[in-house]
Amino acid sequence: MTDTTPPVLTLVEQTTGIIRLNRPKALNSLNPEMVRAIARALERWRDDPAITQVLIESAAPKGFCAGGDVRYAREQIMAGNVRHIDEFFAEEYAMNKALAAYPKPYVALIDGVVMGGGLGISAHGSHRVITEKAFASMPEMLIGYITDVGMSWVLQHLPGSSQALGAFLGITSWRLNPTEMLWTGLATHFVPAAELDEVRQEILERGVAVALAGRERPPEGENRLLALLPGIEEAFGHSSWREAEAAARRYPELWEVVEESLREANPASVVAATALFAANSEVDVNQGIDNEARLAAVLRREENFAEGVRAILVDKDHRAAFHPATFADVDEEAYARLLHF
Repeated sequence: MTDTTPPVLTLVEQTTGIIRLNRPKALNSLNPEMVRAIARALERWRDDPAITQVLIESAAPKGFCAGGDVRYAREQIMAGNVRHIDEFFAEEYAMNKALAAYPKPYVALIDGVVMGGGLGISAHGSHRVITEKAFASMPEMLIGYITDVGMSWVLQHLPGSSQALGAFLGITSWRLNPTEMLWTGLATHFVPAAELDEVRQEILERGVAVALAGRERPPEGENRLLALLPGIEEAFGHSSWREAEAAARRYPELWEVVEESLREANPASVVAATALFAANSEVDVNQGIDNEARLAAVLRREENFAEGVRAILVDKDHRAAFHPATFADVDEEAYARLLHF
């Protein structure tokens, strides 16, 4: 029997437009149908005076959204449907831009995993409410891709972040815990998972500003970034990976983290992402997404993308054969020329 349940449900409760991600078996990985449904809902409610706020949540019990459906993208690319995938990502990036400019409160309830495209449909909004189960990451370096969906801009423009810290988070695919999500500003509020349903109802009945007022209790958990921050600020502010690597090596604790995180990464992705973060420190979010789009289109056409997705998500052997295999052999200028500063 074919499952005909829509992967995104849209409904209205009182004055709140609700987007409910409903693809639990894939951890809500975003496919074209989902991107279009979210974009249509945002457009429909944008100027509707009966809708005062928008809330996005997950019907899946294990998390919010694990990212874009890159397995689907790989399948289509390998079948020769590259233009189709170009259109898919263009629609997703247009939706990210629309969300970044959304005129109404936009509330994401994040209880569990949020990665990649899941951050693209949450981090651009006004409120990111997390529980102790939340964790966030942009793991694109491992699949032969680059930090996209506007996150190469967002990560370095958060209230508790910087250009260097944002670059570190993206390039190393650092998995932020709830404490770190709040410290950087990637999350705006913390609510214990046991209270999330109650808070959700308060948001619907009283509005997000009233419902979240006074909720300043921090989650338990260590902020591991603090000890690494001096080295991060010195190393990851560079526009060249070669310079960033040389600086990071001067901080043994930091370099141990970086070396381990990049053990399975695509060297070309790391080099390209370093230049991308530097470029996107000087532009607005729309220009930043455009920079991502140009780089991403090139990397999707390189064999490393299909190989990385295979190694991490298809065969799961974590043995991608990336080419070039070393950072020194990557043509850094070829990627940097695609970026607008």
